Order: sequence, then structure tokens, then C-alpha cells
Amino acid sequence: MYENDDRERPPGTGRLTMGVAWALLLLGLWLWGREMTDVRHGVSAPTTGDIAAVGRPPDPGLPPEHEPLNGAVPQRVDIPQLGVQAPVVARGLDRLGAIDPPPFDQAGVVGWYGSGTRPGAVGTALLVGHVDTKARPAVFYKVSTLRPGATIRVTRADGKVAEFTVDDVRVVPRDHFDAQQAYGTRQSGRAELRLITCGGTFDRASRTYTANVIVSAYLTGTAT
Repeated sequence: MYENDDRERPPGTGRLTMGVAWALLLLGLWLWGREMTDVRHGVSAPTTGDIAAVGRPPDPGLPPEHEPLNGAVPQRVDIPQLGVQAPVVARGLDRLGAIDPPPFDQAGVVGWYGSGTRPGAVGTALLVGHVDTKARPAVFYKVSTLRPGATIRVTRADGKVAEFTVDDVRVVPRDHFDAQQAYGTRQSGRAELRLITCGGTFDRASRTYTANVIVSAYLTGTAT
């Protein structure tokens, strides 16, 4: 979640940066608890304008949704277009109330909000990952380049592979954040997936990113 620069950072800075950047997720979870999750499909939140695909209307050529599966714990996520093959671990909330992503020394691991929806089941499953560390790109470094129609595969503990199709990519600025738009289910009764990482620009003063990248996808098939 750091910008890759050469400057020395004081001890503990990484943890503080992570907590601030991911705290936005708490608001989304809070709104879910208030039953504010029905979001009109294809509506775009305000964006930073640094990703061309942000806010793109749904592609009528995208495949139809697949019937949701029974719940099963995710084990691995594959994004063929990006060459990503990463283990998935369950994560909870940190002391700030945000989803706690994997530690920076596990920057190639994806975190799944274990108290939420399981990928493939009805609802919205959340996968979080770092965009970079102090030294190198991390697991979700290129997710902002995904486009509608891209495939995301989640291998589950029941042996099934839930195949999702990307239908939206957004950059949501912290100062215009709409948790309902970002994290709510886009279409009732559908199995959906969100990939979430840092985005926008890196603010050297606060040592945080100015936005979150949110990739939305929905279940379109299964494999074994």
C-alpha cells in the first residue's frame, strides 16, 4: 500500500498507513448492518479520473449470471489476465474496525472477510489485498487495469471453482466515499465479488493513498 520510493520511513508507519487506508471499509460494513445494500446496477460513484474504465456502463455482451452456490471457504484466487495466483486467508476487523489485510510480509496473500459472504454464495464476498509495499508491487498491484469481461476464479474448500466476470472497476476517493455504492449488492439474489485495494495517488504528508480501487464481479460459472 506504499508508493515505491527511496525515502526512509519511521518504524510503525506502515501499520498506521494501512489502518487509515482500510478504515473506509468499516463504513461499508456498517451500512450493510442497516440494510442499505441494494444498489442500482451500473451507477457510478465519484472517481479520481485516473483509471479509464471507472464508471463504465455495464456491457450488454457480458455473460448471464450463474445460480449462487452453497457457501464454502475460499482457498485461492486466480486472475488469469494479470497472472495472479494467490492464496486466500480469512481476516477479521482490526482495532480501528476495518478489515485487517494480510501483513506486509505476506503481500502476495489475499484477505477474505471471513465473517461475511463466502465467494459463490448469494451476496457480496470481499477480497482485500495490498497494492504495494515499501519495496515492491503486491498482489493487487494491477487490479485497476482489469476491464469488464475479465475472469476471476476462486477455488473453494468444497473443490469447486467459482468463476466470476468483472462488470465494473471504480476508484472511490476518500472525500467522496459512498459505501452503499461501493460495497452493496448490485443485483438482489446474485453471487457477487469485490476486489479492494488502495488507489488514487500516494499522499506523502499523511502516508496514505487518496482512494480505493474497487473491482466488482458476479458469478457466471463453476468448474471442478
